[in-house]
Amino acid sequence: MDQFAQEKIKQWLQGEYDQATKETISQLSLDNPKELEDSFYRNLEFGTGGLRGLMGVGTNRMNKYTVGMATQGFANYLKQVFSGTIRVAIAHDSRNNSRFFAETTAQVFAANGIQVFLFEDLRPTPELSFTIRELGCQGGVVCTASHNPKEYNGYKAYWNDGSQLVSPHDKNVIREVEKIEGVGQVKWTGGEALITSIGSEMDQRYTQMVKSLSIYPEIIARFKDLKIVYTPIHGSGIRLVPAVLKALGFTTIHLVKEQEEPNGNFPTVAYPNPEESEAMQLGLNLAQQVDADILCGTDPDADRLAIGVKDLAGNWVLLNGNQTAVLAFNYLLEARREKGIAKPNDMVITTIVTTPLIDTIAKANEVSCYRVLTGFKWIADLIREKEATENYIIGGEESFGLMIGDKIRDKDGVSAVALLCEMAAYEKSKGRSLYEKLIDLSIQHGLYLEDLLSITRKGKEGQQEIADMMNGFRNNPPATIAGYAVVQILDYQAQIGKDLVSGHTRTLTLPRSNVLQFILADGSVISARPSGTEPKIKFYFSVHENLKEASQYEAVKRQLQLRIKSFKGALNL
Repeated sequence: MDQFAQEKIKQWLQGEYDQATKETISQLSLDNPKELEDSFYRNLEFGTGGLRGLMGVGTNRMNKYTVGMATQGFANYLKQVFSGTIRVAIAHDSRNNSRFFAETTAQVFAANGIQVFLFEDLRPTPELSFTIRELGCQGGVVCTASHNPKEYNGYKAYWNDGSQLVSPHDKNVIREVEKIEGVGQVKWTGGEALITSIGSEMDQRYTQMVKSLSIYPEIIARFKDLKIVYTPIHGSGIRLVPAVLKALGFTTIHLVKEQEEPNGNFPTVAYPNPEESEAMQLGLNLAQQVDADILCGTDPDADRLAIGVKDLAGNWVLLNGNQTAVLAFNYLLEARREKGIAKPNDMVITTIVTTPLIDTIAKANEVSCYRVLTGFKWIADLIREKEATENYIIGGEESFGLMIGDKIRDKDGVSAVALLCEMAAYEKSKGRSLYEKLIDLSIQHGLYLEDLLSITRKGKEGQQEIADMMNGFRNNPPATIAGYAVVQILDYQAQIGKDLVSGHTRTLTLPRSNVLQFILADGSVISARPSGTEPKIKFYFSVHENLKEASQYEAVKRQLQLRIKSFKGALNL
């Protein structure tokens, strides 16, 4: 067994851990030594989404002790950086143990003399980001594993601007956590008087903020009976999404009853992820049944959304994250210009693995478009850098996330649902559907098609397999892929971009990140990156072709799908 794991197991068996934990460790050593090693071979680390892992005993699992030690380290760092009264806000989603982890986090912060605002019940992650800014907190935490399977939970740490931790704060917090050699160094109790329960008043403030993002409230008033189907997929979105839609003026909201109640076991789905068609199937069924105008679904912590619309043949289809982002970006830029509220210094932000069509749309609207690393913390980081000189409008990425306006600094499925429903009403006022609008944009700018392939490799061996795969692409990059020459290689780990035609190299200015991109002669882009929150390696494909008329849309789309399939085959994926 790994030496680190052996040492940590010994510490847990001999240290100040509860008897049930020790008995579980002893039982695992008899029944499943491999599982025991995986539970202890490393410490959970902050990735693109913070602390996230399987629930259970061990340093590599989400449990009372790993949450407590992470919170103690975070508290120590906050006290180093800020003087005077320090405040934090804490929220949680519907996952099993999320309330327990949130209360544990609150107790440790409070025991360290930090004032805590703890939501009374589950709430969407974006409301936590909003609350940090609204209450002038120095930090915050939400206990969630987002869209991961039910066995997972997580701990997203936030800074004083409402964004997730970025460098140097993320690494500094980890450093403080690593200084804690045992749970005896965690202050578990003693500050309960510093914990304040919050709820409905913050809901009202957040709802008013979302209402302020609306560009065409008069169109919502005209089409208030727009038929909306919504599913929270057993998550926290139920606390705000229906109320926000009603506050905007929509009157016909159909909830997917089977998925309405919060439930950490997610009984109707294998994965509570709106990216998965299976998770949205009940919503699709209801949308067809009531002849809806739009279907919306959010994940357990309601920070990401998926939408369904009718295609030209009247069949219900789910849009991918890139298509949804394109519609949202385009609507805000066009509608702001139509309304006369566009500003010369408007800007939008997307990520390096999101569709290039967003750049094209921004250019057509004479708006600056910036690209950052994957993760909304990097979008928030760039807003922080540029907010004195540029006016942020919207940010988004392919993973079904949008961040509208600057009152929050993380992806927000609640305001995104509101925006998409307003867009559906707007397009209806023009005699179009959102699907038809997507085709119109494809005729105007080209038909862009993206696809994502995720390969799961669990455990210690899986982590090494993913590392080997990335090293293979990095050390022996392909010269051609499915007959198309690779003309550029962008290595964000080495921060080097190579032009294989001219032989020139350039320095990439984004922070180091384990991402590789291959740009082909036809303009296609293939990206590879290990996930920061799941045991996966992800491959992103982006292809495009000109589209002359709407009647050719499906045929050209099939042609692009075949091109992506050929790329996967050439890369043995």
